[in-house]
Parts: sequence; structure tokens; C-alpha cells
Amino acid sequence: MESISIFDMLKIGVGPSSSHTLGPWRAAERWLHELKGKSVFEQVQSIKVHIYGSLSLTGKGHATDYAIILGLLGQDPVHIPIEDIHPLVTSVKESKKLHLGNLRMIDFCVEHDIIFHKEFLPFHANGLTFEAILDNGKKVSRTYYSIGGGFVVVEERKNAKKKIDAFQSFPFPIQKGAELLGFCHQEQKCISEIVLDNELSLRSQEQIDLEIKQIWDTMLECMYTGCHTEGTLPGGLNVKRRAFDMHLKLKGELPYSNLEEWLLTIRQTEVKFRQILQWVSCFALSVNEVNASLGRVVTAPTNGSAGVIPAVLMYYLVIENHAGNFEHIKQFLLVAGEIGSIFKKGATISAAMGGCQAEIGVSSAMAAGALTELLGGSPEQVLIAAEIAMEHHLGLTCDPIGGLVQIPCIERNSMGAIKAINAAELALGTDPAEAKIPLDKVVQTMWETAKDMSSKYKETSQGGLAVGVFLSDC
Repeated sequence: MESISIFDMLKIGVGPSSSHTLGPWRAAERWLHELKGKSVFEQVQSIKVHIYGSLSLTGKGHATDYAIILGLLGQDPVHIPIEDIHPLVTSVKESKKLHLGNLRMIDFCVEHDIIFHKEFLPFHANGLTFEAILDNGKKVSRTYYSIGGGFVVVEERKNAKKKIDAFQSFPFPIQKGAELLGFCHQEQKCISEIVLDNELSLRSQEQIDLEIKQIWDTMLECMYTGCHTEGTLPGGLNVKRRAFDMHLKLKGELPYSNLEEWLLTIRQTEVKFRQILQWVSCFALSVNEVNASLGRVVTAPTNGSAGVIPAVLMYYLVIENHAGNFEHIKQFLLVAGEIGSIFKKGATISAAMGGCQAEIGVSSAMAAGALTELLGGSPEQVLIAAEIAMEHHLGLTCDPIGGLVQIPCIERNSMGAIKAINAAELALGTDPAEAKIPLDKVVQTMWETAKDMSSKYKETSQGGLAVGVFLSDC
């Protein structure tokens, strides 16, 4: 029974993976903080990092080693200039020196001091252990688990009590969809209003608006960057960026000189049904092409599924409602975040635990429910939309070719966004009294499916397309 804010579900970070990049980055930061708290930071002579399970099997393709290095350097994924990432990592590799926490220079050989182990730790598929040798020869270590969406925990869950206390202090503590509907009926409020009341128990209205604006600005900038960047994605698969050419064909000759004018231009463009599908796909592809190139995105709920929610929200703003404003954006993200938290509490948002149904499936459900409320749907219809979207992602495997968040990951964001819009339309035409499957049942089913799924299909690149397609074919 933990409190999960929408700002836990929607985090700004660096790609390509929230569990394999952002999580290890945050774990490194957290370890440095613990060393300082124990007053041993200044005594650190050398360090080693051990990576286990899914983190190890696809770590190179997911830039896990980059994330660990940057975290140990004391860099912040929210604010680091993207253009600094490669030079910083290259400097550590070539000099074999690490400026630990940007405070203490130590010897560090990336090839020998970041160690990839194929075995899995029992607590979670994504485990990593940091070890430090102090000046007196004593060893101190800590194991962290990256459980998806940039969330990092230790096995003892020492912070769990704080989360439980915060949950109990919510005016509307929500664990399941049925409880959320109960509060909506009790208070005669829509879902976004209930969620906002809970957020207000954690932070001020001003802070909420500021953080939501930062999230949307990051999403918008990410789409803009993806639509205006051509070339080939890094990693060796030679995947051509497609958003650039798609955007070029769709936008026509209308001029613009900056992001704001670009958004206005798109809103003024008359589009047919086929072009609507193309625009939504373009938005989703653009985000995940940026993600795949170590760009800045918003986990929604993960980096690998970061394109679905911004693509569907853009669909609303440029297709459904040209007068859409910040209040609509806030409403959308409040609902999306709450639906994501229900899946995290009842199942998982980690592909290493549940396959891609836990990432694209959840993001599609989040977007579908949020769009439904903006289009006038009732709270019941919002949850119906989320259920429909997830129902048609059940069993989706995570099988990235070459361990890269590119094939089939980028296209899956496009498919998830289209499914979300379709799910919203189906839900708006559904009488809640006739709905057969409640959201909580599909959450439970997703978790049972995840437990039954072979580890080959859980972000290990040991099954599915990852072994069915030779890298030489790409």
C-alpha cells in the first residue's frame, strides 16, 4: 500500500531505458549519497560495479555502463547537456580515471571495474552491486534493484514505511481501479480531480503546475527534436530515423522558425484520416528515436514506452481540440499517471519482469484512459478504455534485437498510441453497465501472464526476434 505520485510515474531522464539506464544512474547517485552519509566517501580508494540478470544481458545495448559512469561522476540525468554525455564517458575510458561525485579522483578501468554477470539475483531481474575499497582496506557494498520506470529499491525496502505513511495520508488512498471509482462517486468528481487532491497533499498547486509544465515541455521538445533530426541511430543496427522524412511529407510548405510556431502550424494543417494515423505515428517515432540515441525523454511509464503518451496528447491538441491548453495537458497527465500507478501496484511496469506488456501495454492503457476523460468520458469509461488498451497487449514479449531499444521497440510505440486512441473511442461508445472486464481483473491477468512468461521474453535478448533475426540481416 504505497503512495505513488504521478511524478513517480512520469520522470525526466536520459534514454534509452528507464530500468537499464535511468535506474542504474539513479542507483549510482544514491550510493554516493550513502557513502557520504556514512562519512566514508573521502576514504574511497577504488570501486567496482557488478551487474546481474537482465541488466547484464542487455546492458551494453541499453547503455547501462554509460549510466553508471555518469551517475558516479555526479551528473544529473534531468539537467546534463546531452552533448556532454559521450565526451564525459570517453574521458573516463581513455584516462582510466573517475572524478567520483565530481569531488574525488580515483583510478577506474571501465573494462575491469564494471563487471557483467549473466546470473540473476533472486529479488529482481535487474540487480547491481556497488563495491568500494577504503583507504584502510575495508570493503563496503550495497545492492540495488532497478524495478522499472526509473524506480530503484534495496531488498530491505527501508523507504517503504515512508511510502506507506504517505499513502495513508492521501485524502483518497488508491490501490485499485475499483477504489478510484468509489472515490469518484463519493465525491462526485472526475478522476483527474481525485488525483489532484492526492497530489496536493504532497506539494503545492504551484509546484504541481511547474512540474507538469516541465514534463510536457520535455515531451514537446523531444518530439520536435525527433521530427527535425535525420540520420542513423547509434548501436550498430543501422536503423534509419524515420520521423524526419515522415514529418517532412506531412507538414507541407507551411513555414515556422521555432517549437511554438511548429505546434501552431500543425494545428492549422488540414488532415485526412490516413494523415491522422501518420501524424500520431510520427510523434511516437520521433520520441523513441531521440530515446534510442541517449536523448532526454520522459518515462511514461518507462523510456522504452516514452512515445505513446506524448503522441496521444499531441493527437488531442492538434486534431481533437485546437483550443486545448495547459489545463487539458494537466488533466491528461494526472489521469495517465494514476492509471500507471494502479498497474505498478497490482502488477509491474518492468519489461524485465513482465515483458513489453508491462511497458507499451501500460503506456497505451494510461494514454487511452487520459484521452477518454478529455473527450468527455465518465470515470467508468476512463477505466474501460485503460482495460481495452491493456487487454490487446497481454502477452506482448520484450525481445530487443541486439539488446537495443530500437527493433521492435520504436515501432511498438506507434502501435501503442494508435491502440490507445482506438480504445478511447470504443470506451466512449460503451455502456459501463454492459462492460464485461473490470480494469482490476486485467491488471491481475497481466501479472499472472508475466509470471508465466519465460525469462527469454523478458528483456534478455534470448528469445523472440532477438534470436530469430540475425544482426547481419539488419
